Amino acid sequence: DKEGMIRIQDKKDCCGCTACVQICPKTCIRMVPDEEGFLYPSVEETVCIGCGLCEKVCPVMNRGEERIPVRTLAVKNKNEEIRFKSSSGGAFSALATRILDAGGVVFGAKFDEEWTVVHDYIESVDALYLFQGSKYVQSNIGNTFSLAETFLKSGRKVLFSGTPCQIAGLKRFLRKDYDNLVTADVICHGVPSPMVWRDYLKDLITGNKLKGVSSLNDITGVSFRSKMTGWRKFSIVVTGNDKFRMAETIDKNIFMQGFLNNLYLRPSCYDCPSRKGRSGSDLSLGDYWGVDERYPDFVDDMGVGLILVYKDKGFVNELDIDCLLIESEYSHAVKRNVCIERNVTEPQDRKIFWKEYETYGLGAVKRIILRNTPSVLKRIVSKVRSILSIE
Repeated sequence: DKEGMIRIQDKKDCCGCTACVQICPKTCIRMVPDEEGFLYPSVEETVCIGCGLCEKVCPVMNRGEERIPVRTLAVKNKNEEIRFKSSSGGAFSALATRILDAGGVVFGAKFDEEWTVVHDYIESVDALYLFQGSKYVQSNIGNTFSLAETFLKSGRKVLFSGTPCQIAGLKRFLRKDYDNLVTADVICHGVPSPMVWRDYLKDLITGNKLKGVSSLNDITGVSFRSKMTGWRKFSIVVTGNDKFRMAETIDKNIFMQGFLNNLYLRPSCYDCPSRKGRSGSDLSLGDYWGVDERYPDFVDDMGVGLILVYKDKGFVNELDIDCLLIESEYSHAVKRNVCIERNVTEPQDRKIFWKEYETYGLGAVKRIILRNTPSVLKRIVSKVRSILSIE
């Protein structure tokens, strides 16, 4: 066996960040989907020179130090239209706009033409809509770490957003700090399987829930966090032909039920290497659930964001121009946002789900709920309510 070559013995030991692929000097590593639709590295051993770089950049093998943020902020974008289109308070849009206006580059997750979630970059505020809104699927990073490095070396400002494990992978890939880099991770529950997401969309089409749509290319819009029913009880909306749409609140939608019940998250999410500030990011962005308990006058059901600042590179004071900010306490923010520090639990039904998924697809979620009596459905609704502070 060759030394210095990345091997995944346990699926929990790979978060899919692709840092190993992008650092390999012989380009002998590629990402291959497993039976659950998650990507894992595969090494062409005959080409590998055993340099060990792949292991050095792995954020699972090289976990960062736990950190507490130096500032905790509740945030609302002053532009109501931007805030409505954003998942929470519109902080990312404000930060990205500042970077772009300064001639910088912004990296984030977007949908491709078949509604797969991929990482990409933009250089214009006009394209910012591509990155707005949460996407509850693991994105394919592609070669964006390498692209970011090229921009950084040329002296341009770069904002790179992603899940904590993706930011940890980027930081290890770069192997040095850049003053012109701002990294922002999202407060992450865990990432669902891209395969399950794709199958869900196909089920909408074959089940005729999107009239006039016969293929993934015919879908014209997807929002995981539509605020048409409010910020707290948001809806998942899929639009076909710009006319007909499927809209369901999170407690009714089958994809979101399976996601929030942790049935098809990536195995590494149950033992995340990057929670508790270990990603090394400059800041974390998310929803400030529970903000109404502390700052009731700040809440209007249009969305309030949470910013955890670990390293301030001058961007927070600039945000004050575009956003309303309230200084808060980390101890309060983490009460309702438990995923900042705590891993989600792997459900006992996960293996059963994947076994039944082969036959029933996402219907396996309903089968598990029904088999375990209505108490499971109550538990899911209760979990949704606790996460979103729904009374």
